[in-house]
Amino acid sequence: MEISPKADPPVCKIVDYSKFKYEQKKKQKEIKAKAQKTVLKEIRFGPNTDDHDFNFKLKHAINFLKEGAKVKAYVHFVGRTIIFKERGEILLLKFAQQLEDFGKVEQLPKLEGKRMAIFISPKVIKK
Repeated sequence: MEISPKADPPVCKIVDYSKFKYEQKKKQKEIKAKAQKTVLKEIRFGPNTDDHDFNFKLKHAINFLKEGAKVKAYVHFVGRTIIFKERGEILLLKFAQQLEDFGKVEQLPKLEGKRMAIFISPKVIKK
């Protein structure tokens, strides 16, 4: 195994190949374990969600963002409530506006089947 190829003469060392591979695998595993895993928390609304419920869920979202988790807020339209699409969009935009200090919007409200979802990721705090 070559240690410093630019030295004059180049420095080399004889190593057991299986031990070398084992140590490499161990280092990779350690790096993978230290890597930060992104957590996605979901918050569900109805199109007719009232202010108290909204504020309750807002507090939970703030805690999730402070912990470093991403938040997926969605409005679930059941049955005939699909006619209130604009109400759901307004609700999600209001939610995103309230969370402006704690996170940034990754994806604006988008209707997917019977759900309208918005993704908010935590703001990176510079030290």
